[in-house]
Amino acid sequence: MSQAHLRVLLVEDCEEDALLLMRELRRTGYKLFLERVETAAAMQQQLMEREWDMVISDYSLPKFSAPEALKLLQETGLDLPFIIVSGYIGEDAAVAAMKAGAHDYVMKDNLARLIPAVERELREAAVRRQNQLAEAGRRESEQRFRALIENATDIVVIVDKDGVFRYISPSQERIFGYKTEELLGKKCLDYIYPEDVPLAIATMKRSLKQPRTSQAAIECRLFRRNGSLCFLEAVATNLLDDPSVKGVVVNCHDITERKHAEEQLRFYAFYDPLTGLPNRTLFLENLGQLIEQKSKQDLSGALFAILFLDLDRFDVIKYSLGHLVADELLSATAARLVRSVGIADMVARVGIDEFALLIAQLEDVGQVQRIAQKIHTSIAMPFHLEGREVFTTASIGIAIAGNSPIPCMTNYDRPEDFLRAADTAIYYAKRRGKGSSAVFDASMHAHALARLELEADLRRGIERQELLLHYQPIVSLFTGRLTGFEALVRWNHPQMGLVSPGDFIPAAEETGLILPLGSWVLREACRQLACWQKQFPSASCLTMSVNLAGLQLVQPDLIDGIDRILQETGLEGSRLKLELTETIFMEIAEVAPAVLDQLKARQIQLSIDDFGTGYSSLSRLHQWPLDTLKIDRSFVSRLSLGNESSEVVRTIVNLAHNLGLDVIAEGVETAEQMYKLQSLQCQCGQGNFLSKPLDSKAATDLIGEKLKIKN
Repeated sequence: MSQAHLRVLLVEDCEEDALLLMRELRRTGYKLFLERVETAAAMQQQLMEREWDMVISDYSLPKFSAPEALKLLQETGLDLPFIIVSGYIGEDAAVAAMKAGAHDYVMKDNLARLIPAVERELREAAVRRQNQLAEAGRRESEQRFRALIENATDIVVIVDKDGVFRYISPSQERIFGYKTEELLGKKCLDYIYPEDVPLAIATMKRSLKQPRTSQAAIECRLFRRNGSLCFLEAVATNLLDDPSVKGVVVNCHDITERKHAEEQLRFYAFYDPLTGLPNRTLFLENLGQLIEQKSKQDLSGALFAILFLDLDRFDVIKYSLGHLVADELLSATAARLVRSVGIADMVARVGIDEFALLIAQLEDVGQVQRIAQKIHTSIAMPFHLEGREVFTTASIGIAIAGNSPIPCMTNYDRPEDFLRAADTAIYYAKRRGKGSSAVFDASMHAHALARLELEADLRRGIERQELLLHYQPIVSLFTGRLTGFEALVRWNHPQMGLVSPGDFIPAAEETGLILPLGSWVLREACRQLACWQKQFPSASCLTMSVNLAGLQLVQPDLIDGIDRILQETGLEGSRLKLELTETIFMEIAEVAPAVLDQLKARQIQLSIDDFGTGYSSLSRLHQWPLDTLKIDRSFVSRLSLGNESSEVVRTIVNLAHNLGLDVIAEGVETAEQMYKLQSLQCQCGQGNFLSKPLDSKAATDLIGEKLKIKN
């Protein structure tokens, strides 16, 4: 015990007695830490704030006593030796103190007993602590074992030869919900799902014939107490001849969660988690079964049909309103499609914004058209998503299966071919305009192959820099003054030569190639105008008009990309005009007005291209940040046919003037058209009569000539 630490809490009011005790304890070699207290409050505070090895207390203090100190110590729950050191207190008081829990009593006039008493009580306290730790460990082990048994996913069951429960482990109560006494003496077959009973009986019979042999594991379902089903994997072992068991032991493992996970995996394999509809895999599987079924029947005429549906404007909605709204739109569309077809028909989600409908019982071709029209009407109704009205339409491609020579009927053997045919028809539906449908015929397949080849060539053409820009002058119809150019992209195909944008722009928009293509056009057009301004200082007043597709406008990095191009080329934003079709402008102004505001903040001018062909609200034009209206060429071409077209153009010109907008006529092809436009006060125009689109060299020469004349 030499040099041992001893922390003593001393309850003593006499300082001389306290010093005496300290000297006595130190004389035996303890490194002593002693704190003296005289009241209950002081003692309680010390017990809470520090750790102690023992408490030594005088029996009687003016405001405190040993019995009170002992009681206070016991209330804290601390197991510390408590030794009373005092003068003579009487035998009865000493006995009472010991019975109350004091560990020893030492007379102050016999302190020689103090050290042996202290050492003895410290040893006994250490033993008590070891015993307490051992007991706590034993209890913890028991609790752990009990928790393991009660919470295990395994259940041990013993049944007799008749299948009556003789034993069932406690873990069943957590898994099945029964009290053990509810099951003992009952037949296990009464709790097995009826469809699984034959398998359980067969396993039991085999087990009875093969003592001490474990049977192959089986899976079966059991009813829980609440009526739900639990999936078990069970292995039976016949131990009827074992005196300690006398039964068939069935080790059961709860596999309910695994089964649910497998069901979920099966769901994800064949169903779309967002809409709950069958996915492409399940759709093609069902379609294949239908093809096989119909092939075995000697039928003529229309047999069944596939409608392939693609949501128009989906990318615009997704990029401008966010993925949450886009997902809600897809779910709402799925619900409308299901309501549009019969019970025997199938609706599936086969792409991001693509759905396929299988009309299994087809009476005639007209039935398909009626269903398509019903879908068009349904989808055109407003969707209420996230507190706003969202509008869209659908393009529908139709493939009709049949054994008739009618061109619109096809007779493929593979489901993939039918789906591809309907998908091909969508391209033709989109060419007719949003919200249209088209029925596949054999000629479309050849066109589709040619279009795929064109798309592949275009992708390579962008990479190989086969694109170039031509520039069509925009001039004053009254003075002939050059005001700017419109950049028109051309494709110098290595085999086909110059390809018109009308032949490849739709493919670029459909495949997303419009994004790299549009970025290149914008950069090259800005670079060219900046070069002309450096070459011809008087060209600083010219503008460059560039067409933007709807998909470009909803890209998150559009503004950053334009800023970068203007900075790299050195062109001022006020010299750039972005042209949007009337339909696109209406969509963007509705769902992403901030984009237009950011463009105007950079002094970039905005023009509505092909004005008069869309469905914009004339009453809302003044709310949009516009600079120019461009009259569509279809109105200009009919100016010579009568007053009706003239009045349309006059209305557009007056509208533009009233709104403070510039107006430009497109497609000016004759002198008569130019004179007529002048009489209608149209300021500017462009077209082959004024100048065909020019390559960069010819446009440079024109600028030099025009500015020279001007100067």
